[in-house]
Amino acid sequence: MSEELSPEQIQQALQGISVPPQPQIMVDLQMEQYMPDPDLGAIARLIAQDPGLSGALLKIVNSAHYGLCSKIASIDKAVTLLGSRTVINLINAQSIRGEMTDETIVALNRFWDTAQDVAMTSLTLAKRIGSQAVDESYALGLFHDCGIPLMLKRFPNYMPVLEEAYANAGPDCRIVDTENSAFHTNHSVVGYYTAKSWRLPAHVTDAIANHHNALAIFQDDTSRNATLKNLLAPLKMAEHICQSYRVLGSQDEDHEWECIGALVLDYVGLSEYDFEYLRESIRELGAR
Repeated sequence: MSEELSPEQIQQALQGISVPPQPQIMVDLQMEQYMPDPDLGAIARLIAQDPGLSGALLKIVNSAHYGLCSKIASIDKAVTLLGSRTVINLINAQSIRGEMTDETIVALNRFWDTAQDVAMTSLTLAKRIGSQAVDESYALGLFHDCGIPLMLKRFPNYMPVLEEAYANAGPDCRIVDTENSAFHTNHSVVGYYTAKSWRLPAHVTDAIANHHNALAIFQDDTSRNATLKNLLAPLKMAEHICQSYRVLGSQDEDHEWECIGALVLDYVGLSEYDFEYLRESIRELGAR
């Protein structure tokens, strides 16, 4: 979905769904990031103005997933340690959560908790398997399903269709295919355009657009989708570990993982035993 579409085509794809504006703090942070020599002090001062983002950053950097020897209580130290790119990705993802949470959506009362689990698990997996996309893994994990709340706002009967989509998932039916049949759009498309409007990196927006197209992507054994595979591999493993199929799809079995699991594990060089060991160690870290 990296090709440019006209505004009319975008509106047709969104089916009247309103994409939320990017928070001003993210605009300011991105402007600083794009400077030839980003000022880490300026970035820290911007973050420190928002208690919610400050607390979120410190919670993330002090989590077991980063494995620091001592706790950090300073935003300046956190920014210096992680670097501007990682901080921007983490705060961007956290801002998305703050902008999009809708307390009136009772059906998604566990949505963001699960998104946080998937994000931290994706980050940990990316580090464990030596991925070159660690910086973006947290942001992708938290943002990949951001189209779901927007779909529910637009289509009151969305959740039963999503559950049906998870139930029908298989080699010949992607989760988004069921959504497309019912609504002529899907949460991956909506998430893609939201991410694009928030100016997330193109490879991250492509991963959002394709996160339910993993079977075709991992069946392609050429190197042309290497960047996409490097992002999707930890994400799909994290979704399975965090049981997104239960939370979002109300299913007892992960039908999508049954189709793609062996391909994903083969790509990252893990056996089933290795993956089970990783899953248990991540649970011990508190990812689940």
